[in-house]
Amino acid sequence: MGDGEEVEESSVLPEAFVRVLGEYERHLVSERDVSPHTVRSYVGDLAGMLDHAQRLGITELRDLDLRTLRSWLANQQTRGRARTTLARRATAARVFTAWLTRTGRIDVDPGASLGSPKAHRTLPAVLRADEARALVEAAAALADDGSPLGLRDVAMLELLYATGVRVGELVGLDVDDLDGERQVVRVLGKGRKERSVPYGHPAARAVDRWLTAGRPRLAVEGAGAALFLGARGRRIDQRVVRDLVHRRLADVPGAPDLGPHGLRHTAATHLLEGGADLRSVQELLGHASLATTQLYTHVTTDRLRKAYQQAHPRA
Repeated sequence: MGDGEEVEESSVLPEAFVRVLGEYERHLVSERDVSPHTVRSYVGDLAGMLDHAQRLGITELRDLDLRTLRSWLANQQTRGRARTTLARRATAARVFTAWLTRTGRIDVDPGASLGSPKAHRTLPAVLRADEARALVEAAAALADDGSPLGLRDVAMLELLYATGVRVGELVGLDVDDLDGERQVVRVLGKGRKERSVPYGHPAARAVDRWLTAGRPRLAVEGAGAALFLGARGRRIDQRVVRDLVHRRLADVPGAPDLGPHGLRHTAATHLLEGGADLRSVQELLGHASLATTQLYTHVTTDRLRKAYQQAHPRA
């Protein structure tokens, strides 16, 4: 079941359950535009939930009730599942039962009253401003020879830090997504939601140099309109970007080992520390909920508290 629920091999779901899971999977793929990874996780979770229901003697969807859902989550908790996993599975159950109700498969939605265990949120590690500067400067020094890959790497690092885009969004960019005159990039985010994100002069210079002196030397016939290319001249893979960030951060003394998402956290934190309002940062990052963006205010407060304690004579 991949990242989803673990169902015992000997367990065989009733045909009605198998059929509705298949219909729900098609709904997720075709109508909700959910990523393949999320689809696998949700369907795996729900298979486990239906298996648990069957073990309680339930073989009809209309017999699903709140008590069964709570029993399933309690069973997961006793097996040592993390709070984040339990929260995800509760969400999967609620969305599923809402769909069952909406499509007339059941009359009453048992998941409407199902709560979620609150996940412990760990503050993300971020770079200091001087570490972020050292990261791109170290990459730029390696690109002084004008090699296409070196120019590309600098452009990607500058753009990741300047915009806070996700790595998947970065590798999905096309050349015409950039508006060099206004220094704005068009980003296609989660759920195919489009947003425009500004970037600064350092990123603009690095991207322009890549486009004029790097990309033309790497591009092959299958490159298409991809902004960033791999060593073979086609659209770059996310793994290459992740490896780049880890390698270049290893050159920055004292810097935490972060991936591209760490640069996203860093960009958000530095924007807030610089005075940007929460709503603006939410728009820039493409967060559906302001609550997600508010996590970075805790990071900022934590950093300010540490600085105060280190610097203030009466701290």
